[in-house]
Amino acid sequence: MWLARRASTTLIFVAGSTALILACGERGGEPRAKSDTTTSAGPSDTTPAAKFAVSSQPLKPIPPDNYRARPKSLHQIGEPIALTRSVIPKDNPQTPGKIALGEKLFFDGRLSANGTVACASCHDPRLAFTDGRPLAVGILNRVGQRNSPTVLNALYNQTQFWDGRAATLEQQVGLPIVNPVEMGQPNLDSAVARIAAIPEYRASFIRVFARQPNPTDLVRAIASYERSQVSFDSPFDHYMAGDSSAISASAKRGWVLFNTRGRCNLCHAFADTTTRPTTFTDDTFHNIGIGILRHNVVQLARQAEQAIAKGDTIAIDQAAILSPMSALGRFLVTRADSDIASFKTPDLRNVMVTAPYFHDGSYATLWDVMDHYNKGDGIQDPYLSTEIQPLALHETDIDDFVALMASLTSSSYKELGARELARQRRLSRTSRPQRDSVKAFGLKPVQPRPPGS
Repeated sequence: MWLARRASTTLIFVAGSTALILACGERGGEPRAKSDTTTSAGPSDTTPAAKFAVSSQPLKPIPPDNYRARPKSLHQIGEPIALTRSVIPKDNPQTPGKIALGEKLFFDGRLSANGTVACASCHDPRLAFTDGRPLAVGILNRVGQRNSPTVLNALYNQTQFWDGRAATLEQQVGLPIVNPVEMGQPNLDSAVARIAAIPEYRASFIRVFARQPNPTDLVRAIASYERSQVSFDSPFDHYMAGDSSAISASAKRGWVLFNTRGRCNLCHAFADTTTRPTTFTDDTFHNIGIGILRHNVVQLARQAEQAIAKGDTIAIDQAAILSPMSALGRFLVTRADSDIASFKTPDLRNVMVTAPYFHDGSYATLWDVMDHYNKGDGIQDPYLSTEIQPLALHETDIDDFVALMASLTSSSYKELGARELARQRRLSRTSRPQRDSVKAFGLKPVQPRPPGS
């Protein structure tokens, strides 16, 4: 298995019906993300050819379906009603019954192969629909390669997952159910069979869809529930609505820096007043230098081209979750060299309460995130986005940025946001592994050209 202490690794995973065996090299130079991945599991009954990294910690129980999980009001300050209506697919309209059915399924461990994992296991409403871990942990304590993104406001995403491998929430919902690291079902029919054996579910599906449980309606119900998780009404929203006292002076300075020296608006776009007025993302993919030195991405890209057929969604999903090819990001989907190690720009709403950060969960605090951008990290990466460069931000500037990020926390997570801000501030005063003032205030080094260019 690909443990951090090993210089090279042999990867065995199942893609579709074919077992792929790849030798993948890794290079040192950056520390691995801290996680509780310490051992490897042997073959399972569902994927006999596979080996997986597993967590040394006990599997967490499925979170409760409590008040934080309820569908959210569409009358929040900052809520873009017209945009919200426009992103609801015509073939899957929202109805109260469908949303309620989806909510029940979201928390039901019977969708997993052994009944221990639900959608909510990685998307806990108490943690703003994340899990608080660097890397997601699924069935049998198996550990994936990606950090769990929030479900909040996922309905506005133009693509789903860190690499955009799913075009819709319906497509997104189905993949974790059949991924051997996540919920472990051999196929969606198997998950449906377990649900269909329950009279209450059969009655609900007939009431909502006028037919028996089936894979199409299963994912439609869960996707409808996920679309009910709209999250606005933050102090920043109140500030933008005209309440000048809604955010602190520090956050106001952070907002100015966001649009000027911080260069954040280049990717976390806010200025588009037509189609994306209130989401802090450009919905595109960027290589920002995270983890690039840990992987020989050119070698991994060539292996991916040989081992995974372009457009094979199941194989791409398994490579992204099970293997070091996860580091390739968007390249797994597009096969364009310009997309090597590129990942989707996340929406910054509720970012204070969705730590740790980036696609691999490798950064513990928002101060670490800002230190990364401040020093323009990753210049040795030939595929690095041109937007990345040293920012020459002082410590007070970084504090102002974090104050702005904290102001994007929705009212339903106000208390959690306050606790998390205090926790991260304490940690940042003793641990700043990404800080490098010499780089931050220096000139941008010459970036190497991609191989073969």
